[in-house]
Amino acid sequence: MNLERVKQLVRELLAEIGEDPSREGLLRTPERVAKSFEFLTQGYREDVKTIINNAVFASSANNMIVARDIEVYSLCEHHILPFFGRCHIGYIARTKVLGISKLARLVDAHARRLQIQERLTADIATEIRNAVDAEGVGVVMECRHLCMMMRGVEKQNSVLTTSSVLGSFHDSGATRAEFFSLIPAAKGSL
Repeated sequence: MNLERVKQLVRELLAEIGEDPSREGLLRTPERVAKSFEFLTQGYREDVKTIINNAVFASSANNMIVARDIEVYSLCEHHILPFFGRCHIGYIARTKVLGISKLARLVDAHARRLQIQERLTADIATEIRNAVDAEGVGVVMECRHLCMMMRGVEKQNSVLTTSSVLGSFHDSGATRAEFFSLIPAAKGSL
């Protein structure tokens, strides 16, 4: 990402909306916005293999593994406004498990791109299945979208819930039901 070019574009945008980019309060705004976008879109420049970094471990147990309430922050690709919430991940290992911190890192790597929540949910599930050859994977996301809250329909209490279920989570109603019983139901706590 060319930070100097982004700073120039932000200066132009400020002028275009009727602001004076040379006024005191805005002097460093182009630099701040460029650095913010660099951070918020770092998923484009990350490699999943590097993130996993050999944190795949042999395991003989094939129990369900669930990580709940992983914080998610992303940008909607339609309006470049934030959406945020929680991600719940479950999987059943065959012979390998993933280091637990890597689950959160995989969520961040995919969330730090321009996204739609539906694709983000599916991408995380696919990434986990591929990383450990899981028997099944379930991912549920509950997010609030500022593009819906502060513009457009202006519905401040709306929460979008998406799920992606693969393998045994898709094929077995009992497995899917167990996963959903282990994650909290949305209760407006986002």
